[in-house]
Amino acid sequence: MTDKNTYAAFAGDRLLKAGPLTDVLAAVKLARDSGETRTILIFNDQSGKEVDFDFRGSLDEVLERAKPKPAAKGPGRPRLGVESREVTLLPRHWAWLQRQPSGASAALRRLVEEASRVKNPNEESRRARDAAYSFMSAIAGNRAGFEEAARALYAGDMTSFAAITDAWPADIRAHLSRLLTPANAEAA
Repeated sequence: MTDKNTYAAFAGDRLLKAGPLTDVLAAVKLARDSGETRTILIFNDQSGKEVDFDFRGSLDEVLERAKPKPAAKGPGRPRLGVESREVTLLPRHWAWLQRQPSGASAALRRLVEEASRVKNPNEESRRARDAAYSFMSAIAGNRAGFEEAARALYAGDMTSFAAITDAWPADIRAHLSRLLTPANAEAA
């Protein structure tokens, strides 16, 4: 698989496995086949969102179904990976794009490339906070102090956040800490 994201699987409050998707799926398959009775949730670390997989059959079958499917062929330049999508702009933006010597698509691609090269620490921090919140909502949304923890998280008050979540299970706290690290935000 060519998925660059990392994942984490939790059996109840306990971290079962974190890392590349193939490793996480293998650990989950083994746990399920060994009779694990707790609910197992798998999270994409970059988004913090829960993801589902079909665990029927052998591990090879599970991994095969989890492989990304190739994009459907359509308008654009598929060999270059170009996709055709709709963009909504104001008339003055369209007028500016029409004046560009290389054309509207090339101008937009150039602008996006330039903007994506600029490191924005606020964006990385926001992405990490959003991932932590998504994970926290799914796995700890009913825990005492959840709402206060969410407010502290978005206020950037990590001291209060740590104090509020201190009573939560260690694996959940450790994973939240990992999601909030800059390295994780940059991988997204």
